[in-house]
Amino acid sequence: MRVAVIGGGPGGLYFAALAQQLSPEWEITVWERNARDDAFGFGVVFSDETLDGIAQADPEVFAAMSARFARWSDIDVRYGGEVHVSGGHGFAALDRNRLREILQKRCAELGVDVHYGTQAPPVGQLAAEYDLVVAADGIRSTTRDTYAGSFRPDLDERHCRYMWLSTDRVFEAFTFIVEKRDFGSVQVHAYPYDGERSTFIVEIAEDAWRRAGFEALADREFERGESDEVSVRLCEEILAGHLDGHRLIPNASKWIRFTTVRNASWRHGNVVLLGDAAHTAHFSIGSGAKLAMEDSLALAACLHEHPDVASALAAYESERRPVVESTQRAAQASLEWFESVGRYTAQEPPQFAFNLLTRSRRVTYDNLRVRDERFTAAVDSWHAEGSSLPTARRAGSAAVPPMFRPLQLGGLHLRNRVVVPPTALYTAREGVPGDFELVHLSTQALGGCGLVFAGMTAVSADGRATPGCPGLYTDEQEAAWRRITDFVHGQSDTCLGVQLTHAGRRAATGVPRPDGRAVPLGAEGWPLLAASPLAWGAGAAVPREATRQDMDAIAGDFTGAAERAHRAGFDALELHYGHGHLMSGFLSPLTNVRTDEYGGTLAGRLRFPLEVLRAVRAVWPEGKALVVRISAADWAEGGTSEADAVEIARALGEAGADAVDVSTGEVVAHERPRYGRSYQTPYADLIRNATGLPTIAVGAISTYDDVNSIILAGRADLCAVGRAQLHDPLWTLHAAAAQGYSGPAAPWPASWRAGSGRPPGARTDRVPPRLQLLREASAPVHQRWAPRTPVATAAAAAAAR
Repeated sequence: MRVAVIGGGPGGLYFAALAQQLSPEWEITVWERNARDDAFGFGVVFSDETLDGIAQADPEVFAAMSARFARWSDIDVRYGGEVHVSGGHGFAALDRNRLREILQKRCAELGVDVHYGTQAPPVGQLAAEYDLVVAADGIRSTTRDTYAGSFRPDLDERHCRYMWLSTDRVFEAFTFIVEKRDFGSVQVHAYPYDGERSTFIVEIAEDAWRRAGFEALADREFERGESDEVSVRLCEEILAGHLDGHRLIPNASKWIRFTTVRNASWRHGNVVLLGDAAHTAHFSIGSGAKLAMEDSLALAACLHEHPDVASALAAYESERRPVVESTQRAAQASLEWFESVGRYTAQEPPQFAFNLLTRSRRVTYDNLRVRDERFTAAVDSWHAEGSSLPTARRAGSAAVPPMFRPLQLGGLHLRNRVVVPPTALYTAREGVPGDFELVHLSTQALGGCGLVFAGMTAVSADGRATPGCPGLYTDEQEAAWRRITDFVHGQSDTCLGVQLTHAGRRAATGVPRPDGRAVPLGAEGWPLLAASPLAWGAGAAVPREATRQDMDAIAGDFTGAAERAHRAGFDALELHYGHGHLMSGFLSPLTNVRTDEYGGTLAGRLRFPLEVLRAVRAVWPEGKALVVRISAADWAEGGTSEADAVEIARALGEAGADAVDVSTGEVVAHERPRYGRSYQTPYADLIRNATGLPTIAVGAISTYDDVNSIILAGRADLCAVGRAQLHDPLWTLHAAAAQGYSGPAAPWPASWRAGSGRPPGARTDRVPPRLQLLREASAPVHQRWAPRTPVATAAAAAAAR
C-alpha cells in the first residue's frame, strides 16, 4: 500500500510512524514544506488520557517525550490582586520543536520517506498515484479547499485577538491571568514547557484591543515568519507585573483571531483530513497537537483493522467524530467564556476562580472537590457567608452544598435553589385543574425543592394552548386551585407558583402527540390572536393581529388572573413571555412585523409586554415573587440577539420583575437549537451578570453537581430541574442524601422519613479485607513545575535575556 501524507507536523509524522510500525511493507511518503530544523511554535500540553494512548501505541516515542516533559498538577488563577490555586489536575507539556524532533527521528528509524522543505504535489495528483492521501496540512488546508464540496467546511472566525508568545519566566503551574485595565480586560493563558521557557498566550477582546492601541501597531502586512515586535513590547509593558522582569519572546507572533474548524465530512474518496485540517478546538481547552496525535492513532489503527481504505476511513471518522465534537463543545463554551470575560470582572476573586475553572462545564463542583477539596471548601465558605449560612459542619452532616443555601426572591424566602419548572400536564377540563394537578404539585413539593410552578395556565379561554390546559379566569378554576394550594401548604413549606400565559398564535391545538407535535384543532378550536398575522407553521391558522382594544382586554385578563392567583394561595407568579406565546410574539423580530408603536424597534416590541407587567405588578402583593419567563434566543437567523435579551431583561426588572426565568426557542417553527447538557444556562449567565437581576437557569439540567456548579459560579441564582424531577419527584431529597446533607433546606416529610437513607443493596454490607502489605501513597494534590537543574536553567535564562 502506498500512502502520501501532506504535512510534517506532529499529526502527520505520528501517523506515518504508527502506520509504518504496524505495516512495515507499506510505502509511506511525507511532504513537509518547512525545513527539517525550522523552529515554529512553543509548548504543547497533553492529558494523561492521551499520554496513556501514546505509551501503549509506541513506547519509544512515549519514553522520548517523557524525558522532556514539564509536569505539574496545579492551576493558578491570578485575578483581582489575588492568586487562587486549584490542585489535582495533572498536566504534561513539551516544547513543540522537541516533539517534532522526536517524531522525525522515529520516522527515520522506521524508514518513512520524509521530504523536508518540499511542497507536496497537488492533492489530485497524489490521490491518483497513491492508495491513500492523509491531509495533515493544518488550519489553512489546501486539501480542504480543493475538495470543499465534499468536506463542506464551516470556518467560524471568532471575535477576540490573540498572540502566541513564550517567556523566559518559567511558571510553576498552568496560569490564567485576567487583568482589568483602563481599556478593558486582557487575559493570559500560560504554562511551562521545559526548564527555560513557558508558553504565554495573550488574548484580548476586539474593542479593548483597539482602545489599547494595538490596531495601529498591527495595521500592516507581516511577512511569513515575521513577528509584530512593537505589539509584543506593549504586551510586555502591560503585563510586566506578572513577568517579574522576564521578557516575552516572539516566534512568527502576530495578532490573529481563532477559527473553529468543522467539516461535515472528513473524507473524499481516498483522501482524509487529520488534525487542524479537519477540526480545531480553542487553545484554552487543549492543544491542536494533542487532538492531531489522537487522530493519528485512530486512523492508523482503523487502517490496520479494516480490509480496505474506504471502510477504514469510514471507521476512523465514525470513531473520532464523537470524541472531537465532544471536545469542541467544551472548547466552544470555554472560548465564549473568555470572549465574554468582562461580564465576570465584577465577581469576587474566589467566585471568579471557580467560574473560570468550571467554564467548559466538563469540570464541575464535585469534580473540583475530588481534585482539591481545600480549594472548593474555600469557595464554598465565601459563598456561604454571602448566603448568611454557617460554614461549620453540623453533627452527622456535611457543610451545606450551594444548592441548599437559601435565597430571598422579591418578598419570598426560598429554602433552597431548586425549582420545578412549569410543566404542561394537559389534564384540565374546561380549564379546571383536577386530581392529577393535585397529585403532581403535591408530590413535587414534598420532593424537597424550594419552588414549584404550575404550568401554562391561561388567562382566558381563548388563551389556552390546548383544551387540556388549566386556567385562572373563572371562580370554579380559582376554587380548584385553592384546594390544591391548601393541601400542599398543609403538607410542606415548599413555595408554590403559577405560570400565567396567553398562547397567542400557538393556541387552539390538540394535546401534543408522542413526537411532540401539536395539531391545530381547526373548526373545533377558537379564534387566534397574535402580535402580527403570521401562522405558527404549515397547516396552522393565521391569527388576527391584536388591536389596541384587544390589548386592553388582554392586560385586564392578566391582572384578573393575577388577582385570582393571589386569592388561590400561590406564593409566586410567573408571566410567560417566551416560547412563541402571545407576549413572546410581541418581543421577537421574527414574529412582530407591526408598523405601529408596538412594533419595529426593540422599544416598540417591548411596549405591550411592559404594559402588562406593570399592570400585574400593581395588583400582585410585594410579599410574593413575580417572575417573567423569556426566550433569550430564537435559534433562528434574524431573531432575538444576546444584546436584545439583555435589554429585554433589564426593562422587565425596571418594570417590577423580581427575577427572569431564562429559556430559549420555541418562537418559530424553523428554529435550529443547539441542544446539550445545560445548553440554555449561558443565557441565564449572560442576563444575570449583565443586569444584576436574579435568574433561573433551565434546560437539560439533571444532576445536583451541575446545580451546585451553576449556583457557585454565579451563572444563575436558581436552577429549574424539569425532566429529572419527572423521572424522580424526590430528586431534591435524593440529591441531599447523596451529598450527606440533612439540614432544614431539604426536609423529609415525617411519613417518608424512614426512606431518607439509601436502601441497602447487594454486597453493601461487605467489609473488604486488607490485601496490600504496604499501601501506596496518595498522589499529592499540589504539584508545581520545578526544573531539574536550577543552576543550568538560571544560566540559560540569563543568556536568553
